[in-house]
Amino acid sequence: MSFTSFRASAPLTPTWKNFDFAVADGVATVTLNRPDKLNALTFDSYADLRDLLHELPHHPDQPKVLVIRGQGRAFCAGGDVNEIIGELILMQPRELMAFTKMTGDVIAAMRNCPIPIIAAIHGIAAGAGAVIALAADFRVLAQSGRFAFLFTKVGLAGGDMGAAYLLPRMIGVGRATKLLMLGDTIDAATADQYGLVSELVDTEDFDAATERLARRLADGPSLAFAQTKSLLTRELDTSFEAAVELDAMTQALLMTTQDHAEFHAAYNDKRSPQWAGR
Repeated sequence: MSFTSFRASAPLTPTWKNFDFAVADGVATVTLNRPDKLNALTFDSYADLRDLLHELPHHPDQPKVLVIRGQGRAFCAGGDVNEIIGELILMQPRELMAFTKMTGDVIAAMRNCPIPIIAAIHGIAAGAGAVIALAADFRVLAQSGRFAFLFTKVGLAGGDMGAAYLLPRMIGVGRATKLLMLGDTIDAATADQYGLVSELVDTEDFDAATERLARRLADGPSLAFAQTKSLLTRELDTSFEAAVELDAMTQALLMTTQDHAEFHAAYNDKRSPQWAGR
């Protein structure tokens, strides 16, 4: 999974100033750390998220999974009303386009990152926070979790940061229209019913459930996970024939890997596979 030899002269970022970041035993964790603002995003935290996602596959600790979570009472309340919206209304179109492209780049980087991403959601995930959760591969939701795609409520289009692309593909056009156009907040049970949730858990089991899933992904066949994520992303807009061809080429490549041979050996030895990600 690590491609550090391909970084050339571009250095990796040693510290991140706009969120907490740690890697331990194959699990990378981003913790949004503005609890007093419900972890609202700023220009700088958007940019840091974008850059981290590009760097993560090259990280020397070789993380196998990324968890994104928030401190305090919420996951993420979206963009900071005063620090972002208050500034945007003063900007010229060129600056506005640079900002909106940057926010979209965060979501594109999440989908293109080969590492599985878990959004661990408690409290509100609103606006950009809801789209970040949507772009993750898994969403572990506490009973306190809520979603609000509230862009129309601030006078903007509901299809921000790729939401109008991703959300209908996950929950259907009808429900996506309701959420993106009306901007209403939905509770955990409704989000689960709609298909937004990978795992809905009691609040007291939230941390443990997130850790269990992260551990399962970190200990699993990371190369197979990465290719599965890539296929899911790439095949959203391909023809069936192209998708089948891409599946065939991917499987043929993975059949040459150490992990595939290890499964066969483990099966015959009646033991669990020791995945190497190679």
